[in-house]
Amino acid sequence: MAKVTLQSIADRVGVSRMTVSNAFSRPDQLSGELRERILAAADELGYVGPDPAARALARGRTGSVGLLLTDELGEAFQDAVATQFLTSVADALTHEGLAVTLLTSGGAAGAPSDYVPARDVAMDGAIVYICDPASPDIAWLERRGLPLVSVDREPAPDAPSVNVDDRAGARAAAEHLIELGHTRVAIITLRSTFDVAGVPTANRPASERMTGWREALEAAGIEPVVAAAAFRPRPSVEEIARDLLDRPDRPTAVLCFSDAFAVTTIQVAESLGLRVPEDLSVVGYDDSPLATAIRPQLTTVHQEVARKGQEAVRSLMAIMGPDRPDPVERILLPTALVVRDSTAPPP
Repeated sequence: MAKVTLQSIADRVGVSRMTVSNAFSRPDQLSGELRERILAAADELGYVGPDPAARALARGRTGSVGLLLTDELGEAFQDAVATQFLTSVADALTHEGLAVTLLTSGGAAGAPSDYVPARDVAMDGAIVYICDPASPDIAWLERRGLPLVSVDREPAPDAPSVNVDDRAGARAAAEHLIELGHTRVAIITLRSTFDVAGVPTANRPASERMTGWREALEAAGIEPVVAAAAFRPRPSVEEIARDLLDRPDRPTAVLCFSDAFAVTTIQVAESLGLRVPEDLSVVGYDDSPLATAIRPQLTTVHQEVARKGQEAVRSLMAIMGPDRPDPVERILLPTALVVRDSTAPPP
């Protein structure tokens, strides 16, 4: 069977090859009726569309945006917040006629030593989600001169960013426990790089949340017990929660880095015979679907994850266009404490 080409379609419709090409690459150059006739003929002939590489070369654009993740893909898709963010980015890019390309770390296990996605994959721009500031992948994106937007991380001086007001959200969570009368408070945060003040530095959400919790607790004269758990595997959180709750001077309340950490903490508490919230108050963070799936439903801090993805795409489209905003945007999305059933006055 002969290969179907643009000329094949042109002969069927009775127009020039250029007119057929415009139907696919410059639809605004044709009437709606003519374009529909051309597309119908292409479908009848089994045309698969213009060669993507040739089209990208002609346009000077790939039609794809990279999304650099701090974690391996398997871990990202196990996390409800990361999954919601990825979905919102993909949906927003679809509305712009663009595709999303997920970029894994160049040093990922099993990856060829000479293959670095941030260096080698064709893209028109990239969204950098969390990621260690020292990541060589970010350095490659910057060296390529690609338009970049930072999300949930400290922004580069000349790049737009989208962050959440994690400090205010954490402060509100701690103040809620203080108002309930708690004085023995523990924090289960994300294991990361810590500075001398005990604040995680390599992960902006962890850093800002820790700062917010500490500000509120220190203002009330409360010195929290702080423990840090790895995001994966789950037993890390279980072990830390058990150590905190199985001590004679156990806390009466726990502030958790995420809803996932909080759910695990509640499960450990129940396994030790502690009732939530009668014996132990637990506060999460994110207001993910986990918060309302567990019983008791979780008091947590709400963040607008879908909007975060939408704003990231909007900011990227702005700097990919001909009129780059000056100064660059620094978006800080609000948070809100959501009080449910997992907190109460201390016993």
